[in-house]
Amino acid sequence: MATEVDGPLKRVLVPILLPEKCYDQIFIQWDLLHVPCLKILLSKGLGLGIVAGSLLVKLPQVFKILGAKSAEGLSLQSVMLELMALTGTMVYSITNNFPFSSWGEALFLMLQTVTVAFLVLHYRGQTVKGVAFLVCSALVLLVLLSPLTPQAVVTLLQASNMPAVVVGRLLQAATNYRNGHTGQLSAITVFLLFGGSLARIFTSIQETGDPLMAGTFVVSSLCNGLIAAQLLFYWNAKAPHKKKKEQ
Repeated sequence: MATEVDGPLKRVLVPILLPEKCYDQIFIQWDLLHVPCLKILLSKGLGLGIVAGSLLVKLPQVFKILGAKSAEGLSLQSVMLELMALTGTMVYSITNNFPFSSWGEALFLMLQTVTVAFLVLHYRGQTVKGVAFLVCSALVLLVLLSPLTPQAVVTLLQASNMPAVVVGRLLQAATNYRNGHTGQLSAITVFLLFGGSLARIFTSIQETGDPLMAGTFVVSSLCNGLIAAQLLFYWNAKAPHKKKKEQ
C-alpha cells in the first residue's frame, strides 16, 4: 500500500519540487526536519508560486488603463526600463540554464509589460509608434537569444539591470510626486511586484547561487517598496479631470 501511494506522490514531487535524494530523506527516512531539503522545497514552492502569480500580476494595470482609456500617471521611460530589466533577467537565466522556477515570471511579466508600453503609446495618440515598438521588441529578443549574442554581452545586460531598475522606479516615483497622485497606477500590480521581488531574493540565492540575480532582486525590492509607499501616501489623492485629450 505504501508503495502504491509512494509512486504517484514521487512523480508529482520529483523533480518539480524536490530532488530524488531529498524525497527519500523526507518521505522514506521520515526526516521531516532536514533543513537543506526543506529549504529546497520552500524555494521551489515559492518560485513556482511566483511564476504562476506572474500570469496575472499586470493584468489589473492593463484593465485599469483600458477602463480609463488613459495611461495618465504612468511613466513610459519607467515602463521601458522595467522591460529592459525583465528581458535581461530572462535571457541571462536561459543562457545559464537556470531552472524555470527561478526566473519564469520574467517571461510573463515581460509580455505584460510590453502590453502596458503599447497601451501608453496608444493612448498618447502614437499607435503606429506602438506597433513599431512591438516589432522591434520581438526582433531584439530573438537576437539576444540567438548564438549571435556573446555570453559577455548577456552578462553585461544582466549587470545593467540594477541601474535600470533604480532609474526606472525613480522616474515613476518622480512622476507620482510631480502629479501629486499615482494616476492609473494599479495598487494590486505594485504590491504583487513588491511581494514577488522580496520572495525572489531567497529563491535566487537558493536555486541559482548567482550574486547578480540576488542583487537585482534586492534592489528591485527596495525600489518597488518606494512605489508601494507612494501608493499608500497618495491613496486618497485623485487625478484632476482634464477637458482636453492627452497628447
